[in-house]
Amino acid sequence: MPLILIVDDSALSRTITRRILQAKNHSTLEATNGREGIEIARDRQPDCILLDLLIPELNGFEFLEILQQENLKIPVIVITADLQETTNNKCKELGAFSILHKPPKAEELGNILTEVLELSQEETN
Repeated sequence: MPLILIVDDSALSRTITRRILQAKNHSTLEATNGREGIEIARDRQPDCILLDLLIPELNGFEFLEILQQENLKIPVIVITADLQETTNNKCKELGAFSILHKPPKAEELGNILTEVLELSQEETN
């Protein structure tokens, strides 16, 4: 069962996302800020991270930079209300797999996660 880390300071957003993931038989971990998210990513090595950009302690961009610096090759899907092209470009430059508008539609999130998990599986084989 794939393990997905949700990093978002909004309890409502985490709950909605967790329910979508659980309906698709994914296990979830949750972090309410960037620092906690990095610690969980290091310790648990989830199959994918769902990351909000506007989070306390370490924002989403700083989070992505740390993943790169520490060579943690965990696919990240950014989920944000900020859809500016500069934001999308910066996320891609920092290694994000995809950027989704917040709140994500269940089908859209499911499709992107399936793609991420299939690619990750291919890389490990």
